[in-house]
Amino acid sequence: MKRFDTLPLGVLRSAALLFALSAAAGLAAPAQQRIEIDAQSVAKPFPHFWEQMFGSGRAILSLRESYREDLRAVKQVADFHYVRFHAILHDEVGVYNEDEHGNPVYNFAYVDQIYDGLLKDGVRPFVEISFMPKKLAFNPDALHPFWYKQNVSPPKSMERWDDLMRHFAQHLVDRYGVDEVAQWYFEVWNEPNIDFWNGIPRDKSYFELYAHTARDLKAVNSRLRVGGPATAAAHWIPEFLKYAAENHVPVDFVTTHGYADDTAEDLFGTKEDVPMDERVCKAVAKVRTEIRTSAQPNLPLFWTEWNVQGMNESRDTTFVGPALANTIRQCDGTVEMMSFWTFSDVFEEGGPISKPFIGMFGLRAEGGINKPSYYDYGLLHQLGTERLSATSNDVLVTRTQSGGLAIAAWNLVDPGQTGETKTMDLVFRGLPADARVSIERVDDDHGNVLKAYKAIGSPLSPTPAQVEQLNRATAPTAPEETRLQAGRLKLTLMPNALVLIEIQM
Repeated sequence: MKRFDTLPLGVLRSAALLFALSAAAGLAAPAQQRIEIDAQSVAKPFPHFWEQMFGSGRAILSLRESYREDLRAVKQVADFHYVRFHAILHDEVGVYNEDEHGNPVYNFAYVDQIYDGLLKDGVRPFVEISFMPKKLAFNPDALHPFWYKQNVSPPKSMERWDDLMRHFAQHLVDRYGVDEVAQWYFEVWNEPNIDFWNGIPRDKSYFELYAHTARDLKAVNSRLRVGGPATAAAHWIPEFLKYAAENHVPVDFVTTHGYADDTAEDLFGTKEDVPMDERVCKAVAKVRTEIRTSAQPNLPLFWTEWNVQGMNESRDTTFVGPALANTIRQCDGTVEMMSFWTFSDVFEEGGPISKPFIGMFGLRAEGGINKPSYYDYGLLHQLGTERLSATSNDVLVTRTQSGGLAIAAWNLVDPGQTGETKTMDLVFRGLPADARVSIERVDDDHGNVLKAYKAIGSPLSPTPAQVEQLNRATAPTAPEETRLQAGRLKLTLMPNALVLIEIQM
């Protein structure tokens, strides 16, 4: 490359004039980034930990056809294997009652319909054991403010809780067989460190509930897998594992939660300035270290709730794709599964959703409308299962089973920030200089339903015909086909674009 002080003075003046004219016209050159990739470099395993499990609205919603349609649609783009939801013991599921003499009465009819439906669609339950049936609650009036008013009380009788847990687990084993149920996971409660549990004190009373539940499940069959503490903001892990070790309580895996817009103080107990885009994986790394320094250093870690930051209804926008890809890049190798909260906006924590696109968590909006995040998962699903190094934090480079490369590239711009178009110059070694390339995109002009929704007048309740129209308008088109030029590929990415590049060997 020539240095400026070796260029002729006339060339320098012309360049300076051109720059000045461009600046005066407000035409800043796109940011450029050179990325070097050696296609023959040593790869490491890259399991698709981000798409193995999804969260969803509470258990009873899974009986709705809208929920099941969304589940099937998301499984087409992210071949997930587990789904997690709250409230399998809620009174609306009808599991626990008492007769006129106060004796327990169990009814698993709706449980069967719920789990049958998941299994029929090729998804297993990640069983969150919650919340308390009112007739079993120490305080029947301990209702959470969510719209469906789940009871967050401890049981009035631990012996009756034990009996319920044993009947529940035995029923599942009898119905589905131990070989099947042994592939499920049983997680005790949800976020007991905050207002989803009102035992006193919260930690010790939860640990007691966990110990009883874990022993109950293992008493039915030792192959059943149980874990916790399912806490909000990555709390209680050292305390939970210490309690389990000291009291010989079975723990097969660790679960906790953390979101990009949780505060650093909540996640880390400090006031340090941690960008939202880094908080989830920093919290994952913290918990992984806590597990490694415990009495059971090799326990699997499942991050059973997470999502990108939700400012300015950003979860409905193209921001999700780059934020998701960036999280995958950072968390790779530190967690066995991450459960995106949620796969669908069939979701009622705040009551029925009044209209699409209000910043809810899911990949599909009310009515079955595909958001950009739906297509983002479809792109990232195409990544290979071996990861190669790259000289950038804005790409994921993987090797596919056919021996080619699948590369995710993005231009992340946080909500509320003004971004600019970015140019990437990908420079490859170890590939044919003119290798075939295909390119797919999700950005403001591809897979972005918000423009199409506005174009039809932003209806509060889109008709089925309008939903079909919106999904048709955003459906992926044929990939752009091109070739490397002397072993290089130049990409232009608008703000919050996610691009999937496939290179044939």
